[in-house]
Parts: sequence; structure tokens; C-alpha cells
Amino acid sequence: MRKRPDFLAANRGKRFVTPGFVLLAHKRSAEHAIAPNTIRYGITVTKKIGNAVARNRMKRRFRALLAELLPQYGIVGADHIMIGRKEGRKQDKERDFAAIKTDLEKALKHLAKKL
Repeated sequence: MRKRPDFLAANRGKRFVTPGFVLLAHKRSAEHAIAPNTIRYGITVTKKIGNAVARNRMKRRFRALLAELLPQYGIVGADHIMIGRKEGRKQDKERDFAAIKTDLEKALKHLAKKL
């Protein structure tokens, strides 16, 4: 997803918060122009995270995780938004890839029940 109205619409959906990211899921309406059987995703990482290198690394990791897990656990006909979060006091250390993966699996399963 690339357009702001899509991100704003997803913000009205359900959310799951983890230490590394926030996952939003919003079921699209039937009259939406996109095919109803698609799974879409968007990624947002703000400048609060760090410099461009850190933000791009986080986006690459999110893209890889979503490409791997959305076909299995994604909600058909829904928009998924991942918002990157700062780790808190561990500003220099980034979260382990396996930990993010387990958090994302748990988040997708939880949101599938909610929608």
C-alpha cells in the first residue's frame, strides 16, 4: 500500500502491540476497488527510529517477514500495517529477527480471531 487514505483507514482497525512493532489490521469494505481476495500490507518507520540506514534495515526486515508469513497467517481481504517501534533503552541493539518473527506470527493469529 502506498496511499495515505489506505493507511488512515487501516488505523481504524484492530491493533496488536509488541516491543518491536505495532500491527494494524483492517478488513476492507466490499465496494473497495481492490479485489476482495487479496492481502495487502504497508510499512511505516518514522525518523524517531534512527538514521536512514536503521530505518531502511527495519523496513527490509519487515518486508521479508511479511512475505514469509502473510501467505500462511494473513487475513484475506484485509490490509496489514506494520509500524516500527524503538526498543526503548536498548537504542543501539536491534531486536532479534527470530523474536520479531514469533511476535508477528502471534500478532497475525490474534488479529485473525478478532476480525
